[in-house]
Amino acid sequence: MAWRKNAHYFSEEERDAIHGAIKTAEHNTSGEIRVYIESKNPLMSPLKRAEALFYTWQMDRTIHHNGILIYIAHKDREFAIYGDAGCIEKFPKDFWELEARRLSFNFYHGKKLEGLLQLINDLHDQLSIHFPHHGEPKNELPDEIIFGK
Repeated sequence: MAWRKNAHYFSEEERDAIHGAIKTAEHNTSGEIRVYIESKNPLMSPLKRAEALFYTWQMDRTIHHNGILIYIAHKDREFAIYGDAGCIEKFPKDFWELEARRLSFNFYHGKKLEGLLQLINDLHDQLSIHFPHHGEPKNELPDEIIFGK
């Protein structure tokens, strides 16, 4: 499902920076981060859409239940951050709301790349605290940005 229709939302250099940030974030942790971008959300809340995609891609099947999906519907100006049970259980309770407000602020001020990179970095910080690598690093899910319709 690698539609390229919405690839223009970020330039090639920006996409490379996001991909690199995900690889870096996952290097020191067993956590898995994915980014999904589509133009419009098909008539549901952004969080419900992120949840549906999360389970469609079986992101809940990571060994430590530490997958995280960043969902963006750019024409609707919506996003959601969806974390698996292990992340919800271990991250600080206000983490998700704080990150959502920070990302919203950055998007509103036209800093979509900076906001997304900051979010990925903050996710890395939490993942490395709660889900450090034990033994050989294993990448359970692809790191590339997924583009929807």
